[in-house]
Amino acid sequence: MTESNTDRVLRNFLDGDGRLHTIPTKRAKRLVVLDHLAQRFELGRVYPEAEVVAILTEFHPDHAALRRYLVDDQFLTREGSHYWRSGGTVEV
Repeated sequence: MTESNTDRVLRNFLDGDGRLHTIPTKRAKRLVVLDHLAQRFELGRVYPEAEVVAILTEFHPDHAALRRYLVDDQFLTREGSHYWRSGGTVEV
């Protein structure tokens, strides 16, 4: 997606506080939102599940769905109860 499409998708799904009011059902739009959420996770850092839940709950109450989507779409990798960022865009 182009920069303007990305901005438009985020504007449609995030409120003024940056919280996600609806998880997109269309995969292309959901990937844009997931990439945005993945930016909250530092590259090279391992997160315990409780911290992942806390971060995702800041965005939407259904943290389990967000966590599942992030893992399924390879933005995060999970091993046991530990997660690390394994995808998404990286700001240079």
